Amino acid sequence: MQPNTLLDALLDEAGFSHAGLAARVNRAGGAKGLSLRYEHTAVARWLKGQRPRGQVPDLICEVLAERLNRALTLGDIGLGVSGQGVGETGSPLCSFVERATALWRSDEQQRRHVIEAPAVTGTSAVMPVWEWENPPEDADVSRAGPMSVSPADIVTLRAARTHYELMYRRAGGMATRARIVGFLTTATAPLLRGSYGNELGRQLHRATGGLVAVAGICAYDSDAHGLAQRYFHQALRLAKASGDRGLGAYVIALLVNQSLLLGEYRQAVAFAEAALRTAGAQITPALASDLYATQAKAYARLGDRAGALRCIRRAEREAARIHPAGEPEETGYVQPGLINVQTAEALLSLGDLSAAHDHAAAAVGAPAHDRGRVHRLAMLCQIELCRGEADRAAQTATEMAERARGMESRRLRGRLRLVREQLVASRSARADEAAERIDSALRVPL
Repeated sequence: MQPNTLLDALLDEAGFSHAGLAARVNRAGGAKGLSLRYEHTAVARWLKGQRPRGQVPDLICEVLAERLNRALTLGDIGLGVSGQGVGETGSPLCSFVERATALWRSDEQQRRHVIEAPAVTGTSAVMPVWEWENPPEDADVSRAGPMSVSPADIVTLRAARTHYELMYRRAGGMATRARIVGFLTTATAPLLRGSYGNELGRQLHRATGGLVAVAGICAYDSDAHGLAQRYFHQALRLAKASGDRGLGAYVIALLVNQSLLLGEYRQAVAFAEAALRTAGAQITPALASDLYATQAKAYARLGDRAGALRCIRRAEREAARIHPAGEPEETGYVQPGLINVQTAEALLSLGDLSAAHDHAAAAVGAPAHDRGRVHRLAMLCQIELCRGEADRAAQTATEMAERARGMESRRLRGRLRLVREQLVASRSARADEAAERIDSALRVPL
């Protein structure tokens, strides 16, 4: 059940409180001979994704249309039949834009029913990937709107993506998310609703897709996994509208990573295969290497040693082919040592501690941005503890804690807490000192 951000946006535009909408729906129903007794709690359930029964969706439509002085369809208020994504007067892509921008607005306003929504599973999780893979394609993405979009606007969106990605790496997703969502709402949404031809429109949707993907990364880093998943699904739809299969494969790599965290290992394998298969020649060596490496981690979690080792070999072959000048900005996260740390995690799951340690040490020895280095140090520390090297692990953990200072990230804090627990369990004097360093880093609330 997905939050109804369209209805939330229309309520805000109409100036209705939850109780106000409920009262008006009751009165509209009474005029038709219905005895309705809805209260504000019912409206809260509708906003969380529950669909009211009987004629009530039509009554909500009627009440909002009268207040806003324009025609509204059930699709416009987020209560269309399953699979319905457009209003009677809009194209599927135009309707998608309205749903996407409604989500950005709800996130910016910190709506709890949106931020705290759980990630969907099963068909709902798989369908966006299937739709990206399969026809129909967007034949024409041009649009007539109130403002003209220029090539300079595309340059601004691309610069914003780079800016917020760097901010995320340095300060963490929690500190960055409000900034990027605010930019999406105030600067990006008007452009998507603007006026542009097909060629410029594809560039616009590609640039927006890159921005939305970073918003999803920030939500993921904040442990808002349902919200992150919705951003990733949006970015995938925008990638399809852009016609850039490589961008779509990058977004699926983000979904693969999230699937691993959520324990959906078979889904992670299937998504990675879909990206590699569908992107074809548009996939770059950096992205291919990451997809194979994350597949290896999924196979290792499933206990499939042969599958994991096969993917590790493929990841290493692709990594050897990387030429940074030929890569898009989005794959800049595949820095030297990333495949090593991914491989180390897979080998740790398989119980091969010696090889895992070699890869983790190589990852730590390679250049990386601050955030990546924290994760690499955490993996090395975990492996050192598994090998009984508590004093060495304590030294690694101390550096990790110092590197993490200044970053606001629930994912990093989770890694720090896990390392701390393992250090304390080792009963080493130096480990206790390192645990205190971690406690110091964790004392400042997010």
